[in-house]
Amino acid sequence: MRKLFLFSHFVAISVLILSCHSSYQAKSVQYKDYRITQADAAKTSGNADIHALLKPYADSVNKSMNDEIAVAATMLEKKQPEGPLGDVLADAMLAMSKEKFNKQIDAAFMNYGGIRLSSIPPGSITRGKIFELSPFDNNIVVLKLSGKIVQQFLNHVASRNGWPCAGLSFQIKNKTAVNIVIAGKPFDEQKEYVFALPDYVANGGDDCTMFAGIPQQNIGYLLRDSILQYFFKLHKEGKQITASNENRITNAE
Repeated sequence: MRKLFLFSHFVAISVLILSCHSSYQAKSVQYKDYRITQADAAKTSGNADIHALLKPYADSVNKSMNDEIAVAATMLEKKQPEGPLGDVLADAMLAMSKEKFNKQIDAAFMNYGGIRLSSIPPGSITRGKIFELSPFDNNIVVLKLSGKIVQQFLNHVASRNGWPCAGLSFQIKNKTAVNIVIAGKPFDEQKEYVFALPDYVANGGDDCTMFAGIPQQNIGYLLRDSILQYFFKLHKEGKQITASNENRITNAE
């Protein structure tokens, strides 16, 4: 079996801010995945000393990446406005955020583009597969949001045809979010809600400018680790990973 390594390359388009100390601020980020097989790696065999130095570490990483952490009972596909893969990942994010942050969290969201595989087939899920699925070192952050900001964010998600979420549901009508239910109760714009989000989104990624200036709680907990730990926890309990559409996000008729 060929070993497969995944590298994520990103290009940041930045704007120079002139001041007494020049600094750069990323305005957008573009990602492209590169897959390198053993055949590709063999082309660099001239660097024998480097290969010898890295081999013990590579062997250890390869062994760890092949560890089974879960079993998928059904095909898990990435879809919009909702799909089983997104539902499972958002469930993992919400459940593990509540545990790690030790607080009540109303809902969790992932940006659709952050999921880097189109599907996970039935059968064994390895640690390496989760790294392919979520290769970016994004932390989960927790924000307390006013109802007004929540509505703005959900409208933004609706305009993008839906993102993976857990803890809430809504319908998309004219690219806005309607019939919103959060934590089992109808949405109230006069209330505050606690959301778990990737720091990329909370910091304005994917045009989420509505979060500017809102304090974040960040404990350095990786989104990828929430998936790994949630899947492995179910695996230890003898449970397989399964999901079906639950009408979390639907198109209004």
